Amino acid sequence: MQVAHFSKRLSELTAQREPFAVATVTRTEGSTLAKPGFKLLIAHDGTVAGGTLGGGCPEGPIVAVAQETMKTGEPRVVRIHLVDTEKSVAGLVRETNPDEIWVQTNCGGILEVYVEPMLPSQRLVLVGQGGKDEIEAALVHLGKLLAFEVVVIDPLPVLPEAPSKVIESSLVDPAELGPHDYVVVLTKGERDVAVLEAVSKGGVKFAGLLASRQRLRQNLTELERRGVDPAFLRSLHAPIGLDIGARTPQELALAILSDVISTRYGKHADHPAPTG
Repeated sequence: MQVAHFSKRLSELTAQREPFAVATVTRTEGSTLAKPGFKLLIAHDGTVAGGTLGGGCPEGPIVAVAQETMKTGEPRVVRIHLVDTEKSVAGLVRETNPDEIWVQTNCGGILEVYVEPMLPSQRLVLVGQGGKDEIEAALVHLGKLLAFEVVVIDPLPVLPEAPSKVIESSLVDPAELGPHDYVVVLTKGERDVAVLEAVSKGGVKFAGLLASRQRLRQNLTELERRGVDPAFLRSLHAPIGLDIGARTPQELALAILSDVISTRYGKHADHPAPTG
């Protein structure tokens, strides 16, 4: 694949905000069509998006390895033995190392391949009410420190520090959200329901609302009336934030991001439904 074409496909895959992987031949032994530097692009669904490893024989096993790395986030170096039927069967029987792969073919060589997962950046999406908001400002700052891509959706943002991206709108487009997004709703009542209804359709990793328990009860009742997915309502982090005794805007931002981080690493904090 020519450099320009390869770069174009990389850009296209990145723009889709889906995982993909790059497999690169780092070393060869014996007879192989592939040479060091040959590359293969593998999309999240296992489709070969570009490049080559010299033929279909080694590419099938590499696709499977690539999909595993997309799940774990960890790169791997594998050795692919391109051997005849007898040696392939013997290798499969005795081999216990998952990074030693035996493929039936007549090439007779060995490929060493570095498989690197390319995962979308995790986004902290802040939905603001408009105007000055010290909690929103603190979340922008802390989110960037924690290596999030910080996106602010706000009709009139007033921020001392620039986020990664600003969308000046009072609307949230579910099509622009995805499974790598952590959404924090700071709309202060007026647009809570409309925003949460939109977020519920975005398939996000995390959704949380800053609200009093009284307002949360009212919002949940209206969201149920609108037919919002009950699973989304059960997963909603509301009132958002871990209980660390926070009082100041900066402390509240820290509590909110503690909630986000706990979800990132699979430690979901309980948010009991409001009663009364």
